[in-house]
Amino acid sequence: MVFKYKGLDAQGDKSRGLIEAADLEDAKRRIKNKGIFYTSITEEGEPLFGNISLKRKKTLTPTELSILSRDLSIYLKSGISIVNALRLAGNQYSKNPKMSNFLNAIITLLDEGKSFHQALESQEIIGLPEFYKQSVKVSENSGILEEVLLELSIFLKEQSRVSKQIQSAFAYPAFIIVVSLFMVTFMITFVVPKITGIFSQLGQKLPAITQFVIDLSDFFSNHYVMMTLTIVAVIVTFSALMKFNPKFKYMVHLLALKTPFFGDIVQSSELGRFSYIASVLIRSGVPFVQTINLGANVMNNTVIKEKFLRASSKVVEGSKFSNALMKEGFEIDKSFVQAIALGEETSQVSNILQNLSDLYFEENRDKIGVFLSLLEPMLMLFVGGVIGFIVSAMLLPIFSMNIG
Repeated sequence: MVFKYKGLDAQGDKSRGLIEAADLEDAKRRIKNKGIFYTSITEEGEPLFGNISLKRKKTLTPTELSILSRDLSIYLKSGISIVNALRLAGNQYSKNPKMSNFLNAIITLLDEGKSFHQALESQEIIGLPEFYKQSVKVSENSGILEEVLLELSIFLKEQSRVSKQIQSAFAYPAFIIVVSLFMVTFMITFVVPKITGIFSQLGQKLPAITQFVIDLSDFFSNHYVMMTLTIVAVIVTFSALMKFNPKFKYMVHLLALKTPFFGDIVQSSELGRFSYIASVLIRSGVPFVQTINLGANVMNNTVIKEKFLRASSKVVEGSKFSNALMKEGFEIDKSFVQAIALGEETSQVSNILQNLSDLYFEENRDKIGVFLSLLEPMLMLFVGGVIGFIVSAMLLPIFSMNIG
């Protein structure tokens, strides 16, 4: 259980935060042990219906977790204990309630005798990625926690950088699409009806394309509410199916992989992500089968994830990872499988995976760059064509009247 408290510390300054405890009395005892005189204690996220709690754990962004991991690594390399390292980190996040409560919860658990990885597992404030917790667990037991935290920081920073790069790259095309939709909608719903009134007064027979645009305008004007509701319903239904229907999600992800060009980008992204985290886990001392499982769970594409998880079960049975991947129905990039096979033969899987991650990340950047360089002019041509078609359809009757 998580409790929220307010009170005064030993210096008389105001103190507030979250603390984990078995019950209210345990929470009071723990707060007193921290040297805080509490004025109020309430349970955080109390269940709304009996024992069913609707409160979800908060999450840290990749950037937040990367910075925290880097800072802890630096402190540990300086010879500072993990508890003091967390306290120093907590001072930096004193104005960030989410991070401050998270760090205080871990410090409390460490003070009670738990190890760092046990504290990460036990705390109920922040939901951490499974691969992160497992990496910390193995590295802490192996005495290389500071090195692995730095590796995790680099990985999370790279993931955040790639994500931001993709978002910024698609910002301009998205802006063009939004503005274009606004312009076309404005012309169809406001401009065309005004011009249509003029044509009606003249009683002239309209060209086919003009009549088509007018009919389209009438349809939008008369059914815009229904169309809006339909679009919203489709989006909500699609989102619900992706979240709650594994078969539907699998089919969508399979379709994405089979889409020309886009499928290559998806696969390169997933293989690059797997390669990097798997190399980190292997260097941390995580067993190879567990590395495959944790690396697969980092992937977003269900199809590739399931292929890797099935391959890991075959590795348990004695098969080589590369051979298990080759036997899967959906073809994984051959260069990836061949590189893994080479790594298995030379016992250099970790180094091979590190090189593969660099290769795939760079390859993806190039592919996305090419895609966007083609997308922007194509969008401009398409938008210009649509607007030009509407304008031409409206001007054609006027030209016909002048010629007549």
